[in-house]
Amino acid sequence: MPVPLRSPAGGCVVGVAPALLALLWLQIAQPLNARAAFVVPLRRQQVPVKANGKTVAYKSAYFGTIYVGAPRPQEFSVVFDTGSGHVLLPSSSCKEPLSCMKHRRYHPELSATARDDATGDVAENMHGDRGDRASIAYGTGEATGDIVSDLVCIGNPMTEVAGGEEVGKPQDGLPKHCARARIVAASEMTPEPFGSFDFDGVFGLGLSSLSLDPEFHLLGGLINTSGLDPIFGVHLGAPENNSVFEGEVSFGGPAERRCAGGCSEAMRWAPVVDPRWGYWRIAVHSLRVGGRPLSHCASLDDGCFAIVDTGTSMLGVPREAFATLLGLTARTVDGGDEVDCRAVAGPSITFDLGGGLTIELGAEDYSRPAASRVAHPGRTVMTPVCRASLLPVDLQPAMGKVFLLGESVLRKYYTAFDVGRERVGFAPAAGDHR
Repeated sequence: MPVPLRSPAGGCVVGVAPALLALLWLQIAQPLNARAAFVVPLRRQQVPVKANGKTVAYKSAYFGTIYVGAPRPQEFSVVFDTGSGHVLLPSSSCKEPLSCMKHRRYHPELSATARDDATGDVAENMHGDRGDRASIAYGTGEATGDIVSDLVCIGNPMTEVAGGEEVGKPQDGLPKHCARARIVAASEMTPEPFGSFDFDGVFGLGLSSLSLDPEFHLLGGLINTSGLDPIFGVHLGAPENNSVFEGEVSFGGPAERRCAGGCSEAMRWAPVVDPRWGYWRIAVHSLRVGGRPLSHCASLDDGCFAIVDTGTSMLGVPREAFATLLGLTARTVDGGDEVDCRAVAGPSITFDLGGGLTIELGAEDYSRPAASRVAHPGRTVMTPVCRASLLPVDLQPAMGKVFLLGESVLRKYYTAFDVGRERVGFAPAAGDHR
């Protein structure tokens, strides 16, 4: 979930040279997937949310594998988060039992390519509190750690030699699909969310100005060294489909077969508004519930926006519109605990993003699985009510009224993030998830 990031001094970090991406990534007009993309499979994990001993909803995380360091790369599972701008990993110095010790931790001393960001020392000379530290705030937690420069790869960069005991060193400079990056090696991490899920860290996919400094922004370097096009696509699998496909990130272009009718034909685009914020933030021209305009976002003049955020599992709603939208999507039901609210009919939520592009979520997309019991004044019997899985959002007023388009949208629509042209594309996802 996107929130303003903090520098070591505690100040809000915004507006870091938004035009730097134009220098880092080529903005040549060319067809989607002009060069072969590199696909990282994702694993899905669901954590139950309980109330009064009953599971009422689920928190989800989708994460894939990266490799750090050489000559023996260290393997980590990370959330590919478009609401963040950094690579964050738990450090070997972190002793938190819930948030660190349960995960694989980054050992810079085991990497020949690791460097102290403050001094440039090689790993074996790193020791003590070097003073070059960073604090990063997430929607439900935060982390603090030392800044280390090392090799980060989205694919295993090494080749096993005969016998399997040694790993070959990269040839011809940087290995393919690798880049040198500044890593926040966390010595402190909050139990939530890091203690709740199995993933080790976070791989930021936000725009460069979301980073503490442009040199923290791995994407630009990754594209430059890998020869990939400056675009990546994301699709998340739906748990109820019982499919072996759980999700993927496609670096270098959308995965054509993941879009119904093909991504080249079906993709529709919306421009990023004010990239200096660093978020994939697009304008909401209007929002309709059951075909009727929501008064808070009836037109473009109402100042509503949406941030496309791969790191959130709920639909984020501006706080001033939260109660209204929650009420409009609530449905009274019979059957109590046996009811699956995702199968109960309800009004659609439709985002008009301009240029003929609309995103529509049905009750099956936005509903919590279990009904809530609601008390009424003067009545002793509580009524079962199906509710939407919504999250109230409070961001800086200058950013407008902001929705977060997370898992519910990314499961229904294949989503592409074009860094070179600063735009977000959507296409209905193909039904075949093999």
